Amino acid sequence: MFTGIVTDVGRIVRMDERNDVRRIAIESRYDPATIDIGASIACGGICLTVVSLEAGKQGGAIFDAELGPETLAVTGAAAWREGTRLNLERSLRLGDELGGHMMSGHVDGLALIVDREDLGETTRFTFEAPPNLARFIAIKGSVALDGTSLTVNGVSGNRFDCLLIPHTLAVTTWGERQPGDSVHLEVDQIARYVARLAEAG
Repeated sequence: MFTGIVTDVGRIVRMDERNDVRRIAIESRYDPATIDIGASIACGGICLTVVSLEAGKQGGAIFDAELGPETLAVTGAAAWREGTRLNLERSLRLGDELGGHMMSGHVDGLALIVDREDLGETTRFTFEAPPNLARFIAIKGSVALDGTSLTVNGVSGNRFDCLLIPHTLAVTTWGERQPGDSVHLEVDQIARYVARLAEAG
């Protein structure tokens, strides 16, 4: 489980194709002594398993993760390349502060950035969600985008917008995002279960 509070921005430094599995190495500032093989780390909002670990040349850790066919098919990970920067978050531990909202790291789909409006101190991004996911997005609700917990400010049809503060732009990959980019979308788990209960009667 994760909360959508990004704790580092990693960079892909190696990639290797093995049949239908892609293995990637991500450089991070995390202390390698605190990472176990088999640990879960959210990478761009995708929950990945650490399968190998080494100390980085300039400190920090380089960890390997594997992307299976399903992940490559339903997320934007197929477009990742060496040098791609990713929002990272370690998995939640008992007693950690819940600063964002509960997330699983299981991406539901891709949202398209249709507008970016820089408003001086803040930046408003407008997104278009897939029709089957738009119904789970509500004003003042939470949404996970590229692994970042954000508050929904407005909703109109399949489109919604979020306002990002300077801190978020500075410590995540959001400062690089532009209209036309696709981002990983994970809808709020509570909204998902409420909708399912309503469907059941």
